Amino acid sequence: MTDASPLGAILSTEPSIFGEAAARDAARRFWGIEGRFTSLTSERDVNWRIETGVENFVLKLANPAESAEVTDFQIKALLHLEPARLPVPRVVRALDGETEASVPEGRLRLLTYLEGEMLFRAEPSAPLRRSVARMNAALTAALAGFAHPAAGHVLQWDIQNAAKLAPLLPDVPEELRPLATSALRRFEAEALPVLADLPRQVCHADLNPHNVVVSADLREVTGVLDFGDLVKTPRACDLGVAAAYQVDPEAPAESLESYVRAYTEILPLSEIEVRLIPVLTEARWLTTLCIAAHRAKRQPENAAYILRNVPLTRAGLLAFAQLDRNALQERLLAVARLT
Repeated sequence: MTDASPLGAILSTEPSIFGEAAARDAARRFWGIEGRFTSLTSERDVNWRIETGVENFVLKLANPAESAEVTDFQIKALLHLEPARLPVPRVVRALDGETEASVPEGRLRLLTYLEGEMLFRAEPSAPLRRSVARMNAALTAALAGFAHPAAGHVLQWDIQNAAKLAPLLPDVPEELRPLATSALRRFEAEALPVLADLPRQVCHADLNPHNVVVSADLREVTGVLDFGDLVKTPRACDLGVAAAYQVDPEAPAESLESYVRAYTEILPLSEIEVRLIPVLTEARWLTTLCIAAHRAKRQPENAAYILRNVPLTRAGLLAFAQLDRNALQERLLAVARLT
């Protein structure tokens, strides 16, 4: 597919072919690193884990449709975060001092590998939910002063663009289409008119359970991966993205309350931001459902990876459909200390 796709080129272009032999050669030539190579799953890049016996790394080949400016944006953000000492990957400079290297297949960068258990393997719990919220707020706060010319690039995963999902609704399973359509209409009516007035900044924008590393006891966040969806967006959108993965479908209001309370203890929000949290959380589920359904039909060989978050998305949409939205907003304002 090309730019004609509703998702744009970056979500429609297949990764380059970059096998183990080529990866080994590049790691040795540009970084002087050798070791055991293991292929890692990815939505749109090619990633190789390198185990050296001393330290582990990730060799990342950018998607052909990703501009050099956007790749530089992601690298510069990680460099910006270094003084904050947050548990995020560190950029490893090549032997010539550069942060990237070019090969015929594209642009390479080397990052440190964060060890630990992944959040998606952990049983959801209140302590873990609060830890994710605190990390979400701390990361957003640390990125607040960062600027880059490519920060405003357009990515359909960025939920401020949720109104553009309408062409994907026919790909959504028929039984979920009414829920998806209602969520889209609420976003257009409640969020879209005021998004431009919200505080905005560079945000991670993809704190999903496959991008979060947790401690061995599964109670605390110890790392955040994958800055591929980094974008300048309303910070409330970033919160909505992360919160969507922390809502317990059996107790949606209570779990969202818990998340917002922990987040706002570190990073206070305005009243309008808090009132929008439910519709923005729902917008993430809508985005996940539409993009996953569209891409899985066109990439059946990668469907399992693409559809991995859809069960949670379905459960969240169904749970929110039963809530009193006004009452939920008031509860969130109370825990955010705005009433």
